[in-house]
This record gives sequence, C-alpha cells and structure tokens, in this order.
Amino acid sequence: MAYSEEQLSDIYDRTSGYCHICKKKLAYSNYGELGARGAWEVEHSKPRAKGGTSSLGNLRAACITCNRSKGTDLTRTARARHGRSRAPLSRSQRKQARLENTLVGGLIGVAAGAILGGRKGAVVGGAIGAGLGYKKNPDET
Repeated sequence: MAYSEEQLSDIYDRTSGYCHICKKKLAYSNYGELGARGAWEVEHSKPRAKGGTSSLGNLRAACITCNRSKGTDLTRTARARHGRSRAPLSRSQRKQARLENTLVGGLIGVAAGAILGGRKGAVVGGAIGAGLGYKKNPDET
C-alpha cells in the first residue's frame, strides 16, 4: 500500500521515530530503504491476516527486521521477544510525561527538603527533585 507523506509522518511520529517493537531509532528519510541505517516500514499492529485493518490507528513504524520477522504474530508477542510491553511514547505523550515527572519530582523534593532543611531546604530539594524528574526517561515509567 502506498502512503502519503502526511500519513508516513503521522505513523513515524506516533512513536517519536522509534521502532514500536524493539525501540531502535529510525530515520524518517530511510522509509523502505532495505539495508540503510534506521530503515523502517509501516507495520500493522494487528496483522491483516488476523482481521487487522489499514486504518491509521492500526499502523506503526517498525524497523524492517522487526516488521518482517513479526509475521502474523500480535504486537504483544513481538514486543515480548524484546523484553518490552508497550510502544515508545509519541512526542506529545513524552512531553506530558516529562511535565508530570518534573512536577512529582519537584513536590517530593520540596517535602524532603522542608523536613531536612526548612524553607531553604524545600527550595533546594524542589529544584533537585524537579531536575531529576525531568531527566527520568518517560518511556520507562
């Protein structure tokens, strides 16, 4: 099936440019380029052979190796072979998760800092907690 540039962009962005099965970084410009670094294909999360459709909600970016080795397995099975249980977050989901991690880290830091060092401790603890929360990888929460 041929996809428009807009469809390919939406599919690629859904996982922030990572293979939704093994989490390998993909190169948008190497769509369908077998052997190229970061080459990828559009993969049906629920295989067509098992009733999956070609609607955008069922399409994901996958490295060529994962896409072709998945066959008619369900995505859950393919991800499990790589020790994964879910797809990488989209850019908007990652941004939201980072914000939440920062806020929670900051609140925990404020509480711990206040207990240990009063007001100054709360300010320092909040800053440290927010920084640590922001750095936490949202895909691994």
